[in-house]
Amino acid sequence: MNLVQIYRCLCDKRRLRILHLLKQGPLCVCHFQDILQLPQVAVSKHLAYLRRTGMVEARRHEQWMIYSLPASPGRELDLQLRCLQDCVQTEPVFRTDLRRLKGLGPKCNWIPQALEAPPVARGASNTRCRSAQCAT
Repeated sequence: MNLVQIYRCLCDKRRLRILHLLKQGPLCVCHFQDILQLPQVAVSKHLAYLRRTGMVEARRHEQWMIYSLPASPGRELDLQLRCLQDCVQTEPVFRTDLRRLKGLGPKCNWIPQALEAPPVARGASNTRCRSAQCAT
């Protein structure tokens, strides 16, 4: 990924917010919906864009997609993500996002176990988290 591609991704505030949240750890689509207060279609559109450009990775767990930052981001991406973490400290919306993420607490606890499990073949097309794991 080159620097121009990275900056194209970073020019949208919603994508910046998603990347900032993923810096805290992997999340499911429904978590982004709750935190960003956006419909599933909008969240999925931005996640798909970030995935196509290599800025995020996705892993299917049953019918849920779990998104994370790349395990080995390129040098340019790594530098920009570090810069983002420094810059967002002065923006209230990013602090609000972190508060909402913290408020989800136990609703996110299933993700680490899901990531440790072997990949599951694609089942249902529903990307909404099940209420027992991620009640909204």
